[in-house]
Amino acid sequence: MPQQRSLCVPRPLVVGSIEEHQRAPRPAAKMVTQKEKKSCGQVVEEWKEFVWNPRTHQFMGRTGTSWAFILLFYFVFYGFLTAMFTLTMWVMLQTVSDHTPKYQDRLATPGLMIRPKTENLDVVVNVSDAESWGQHVQKLNKFLEPYNDSVQAQKNDVCRPGRYYEQPDNGVLNYPKRACQFNRTQLGDCSGLGDPTHYGYSTGQPCVFIKMNRVINFYAGANQSMNVTCVGKREEDAENLGSFVMFPAHGNIDLMYFPYYGKKFHVNYTQPLVAVKFLNVTPNVEVNVECRINAVNIATDDERDKFAGRVAFKLRINKT
Repeated sequence: MPQQRSLCVPRPLVVGSIEEHQRAPRPAAKMVTQKEKKSCGQVVEEWKEFVWNPRTHQFMGRTGTSWAFILLFYFVFYGFLTAMFTLTMWVMLQTVSDHTPKYQDRLATPGLMIRPKTENLDVVVNVSDAESWGQHVQKLNKFLEPYNDSVQAQKNDVCRPGRYYEQPDNGVLNYPKRACQFNRTQLGDCSGLGDPTHYGYSTGQPCVFIKMNRVINFYAGANQSMNVTCVGKREEDAENLGSFVMFPAHGNIDLMYFPYYGKKFHVNYTQPLVAVKFLNVTPNVEVNVECRINAVNIATDDERDKFAGRVAFKLRINKT
């Protein structure tokens, strides 16, 4: 009987087929994740739970103990900074006087200023226009109020001319310091008292007031007389400026108004003034005027400081 072949014929083994199969790249599984869209109510509930979680008793993600430690830390930290700043300020204030600045080297020479105070130091007067000079008159009225004779007699002393009015402490605080009288009547035709010309502005003969800036403990003049003089800056200015008169006479400033002891010490101190009344300025022409103080210890030739011991301004009288 012929031998029958088995129907189960083994497949030929392919060498390396398993390894190759393992190394063969497989297609990546495509993962599609869709983020669930939260409703408005769910968002609100999550915020409520963040603010206060009733299960964990947490407020904004922290327990009461945690919040207490944080608040205690910042309280101690900022309390320490405040105490250190206060102590530093207190120590510094022990070295500073209430009445005299510790450092005042920025102002070695007093400057001069004019009144009425105008923008860019331009004094412009239209004689036929009362509004143009009326503002100057109002400023001068207010500026000269403290110089009224009645006010000066009530608050300040009659001093001896030609000498400094020194008021030393002598170991005991001499406060407040007394000031010498500077009466408004000393300004003569520029006093504005009973003056129908309004300091000369309505007639084209205006008064301009010169004052020296205050410098604490400065002995102006170094025991010698001093005065203010005014000139035209250029040759043509001198011709157009014309003549003028000064009050007090010759522009004198007396020594008795010095030294100045400071705003807190010299409560009623009024600065001495020099009034310049311009009599016949050439009309409709801008005139450059420079006024300076002549004193032994005040330099007026420093080109770096145009206001050291002097002041320059423009004067124009318009007439139709």
